[in-house]
Amino acid sequence: LALLESMQRAGVGSIVFSSTCATYGNPERLPLREDHPTRPVNPYGESKLMTEKMLRWFEECHGLRWTALRYFNACGAHPDGDLGECHDPETHLIPNILRAITGEIPHLEVYGTDYPTPDGTAIRDYIHVLDLAEAHIKALDHLGRAGECGVLNLGTGKGRSVREVVRVVEEVTGRKVPLKECPRRPGDPPELVADPQKAVAKLGWKPRWSSIELVAETAWKWETRKASFAAH
Repeated sequence: LALLESMQRAGVGSIVFSSTCATYGNPERLPLREDHPTRPVNPYGESKLMTEKMLRWFEECHGLRWTALRYFNACGAHPDGDLGECHDPETHLIPNILRAITGEIPHLEVYGTDYPTPDGTAIRDYIHVLDLAEAHIKALDHLGRAGECGVLNLGTGKGRSVREVVRVVEEVTGRKVPLKECPRRPGDPPELVADPQKAVAKLGWKPRWSSIELVAETAWKWETRKASFAAH
């Protein structure tokens, strides 16, 4: 709110906001479209939804131009291996698969193997960080051309289960992933998959880096380069 008020005072008239599919909560239907009800089940999703509402009211009251991009599962790294994920604590699936492979952690914890999915593990829509970056640039261009304000999903429209992702990473790295099966986590829905067609139509955007194989290859390159950075 302080940022939006400062923008108004400074005459900054547009904003692209990084939102999340966590605004939807537990899906009633799939794939998820932007008109799906928003019922977050955690504070993260609620905080993003609150900001989306602020943006809409700033448009209504002050003419703010805005786009909120609802990410699905951000992943991957820059293909040159110099930029990638480095969180503490690390909660994302693919970095933790790679950490288990390298021995940084003893095993990958798989939360839930009894979901109503083909292999019992949760399904998510994985979108490469470079595709997310391109969508932000296109969203700015869209606003600059007086395009419609609102929310847009950023995903591929294709879901991958935890076991599928593990299998692809094993193929890419040539290494076995040590696994530990754990109970489901509260609030984790069985499946989250985007319908990205609105972003495709409005922005002229299409994921180019988000095959799960390319995601795994770029993440693995970053992981191996990160280890050499740390050594020096």
